[in-house]
Amino acid sequence: MTFTRPDHLSAFGTQSGIPSWITSTRAETLEDVAFFSGAALSHLHFVLCREEVPHALLRDRLALRAAEACVAFSGRPERTAELRDAIHLLRPGDLPGPAGETCLAWRRAVERPVSVKALARALPHVEASRIASWLDAGPGTPVTSAAMVLEAVWTEAPRADVPAFILADAALGQALGWTHVVPLLAAGLKRADLRKQGDDLRLACHRALLASAVEAVRLSAYLTRRTAHLKAVAPRLRAKGAGEAVEMFLTRDAVAPTALPLPDRAARRLCDRLVDLGAVRELTGRDTFRLYGV
Repeated sequence: MTFTRPDHLSAFGTQSGIPSWITSTRAETLEDVAFFSGAALSHLHFVLCREEVPHALLRDRLALRAAEACVAFSGRPERTAELRDAIHLLRPGDLPGPAGETCLAWRRAVERPVSVKALARALPHVEASRIASWLDAGPGTPVTSAAMVLEAVWTEAPRADVPAFILADAALGQALGWTHVVPLLAAGLKRADLRKQGDDLRLACHRALLASAVEAVRLSAYLTRRTAHLKAVAPRLRAKGAGEAVEMFLTRDAVAPTALPLPDRAARRLCDRLVDLGAVRELTGRDTFRLYGV
């Protein structure tokens, strides 16, 4: 007897690919929520093992969601559009501002395999020894590790939400055997969850990860379809440097024409051509200072 390997990107007849029994069941106790969050994370793990998933692009898009959540927690008004502008329209010598710094920290955190050195690069205002100490505060199962890191950071630095979430996602990923930070916790938690402790915090983390894992699987499926189409139309692009430009779109949430390896006019023409082919979208709705993404 042979068995067909399930397609975790599109199986089970739901938009997200997550089994309906995970998303439709209302769980209340810590044990039940832990079971369903574990099932969702397991499903996400299989998705992240798929070669066709655009891993760098997925992490960059999730990093933007995490940055938006952190900015909202701090009481600032910037959302996705403003955060994209804050980092992609910077000129040499410009400062990104608090919201831009948050977004840059998340982008740096997901770029390289997890290590204390890489995390210190993402969090330049935090000493590497402190990062290592906080990561060591989270032994145990994946979600328990993440919750313990959150609690350890907030105990020493109550306002350090960005380092707390980045390090908690790093601890979660390490416990699950992932090589990179996959931003999940910040976008799933609520403001009232941020100062919880013990079992209350663990329950909040399980709920957050259940919601975020479902969203990450849905986003994985969407980006996989979009990048497959971009790769399919890439041979039709004749501009010199088009191949390198396509690689940038395959790994970044948003790209400004000025960042492409082409002269300005050629870069704008290439972006317009990709929009016409349905391979990328213009993200700002503006006539100038445009940004493009898959």
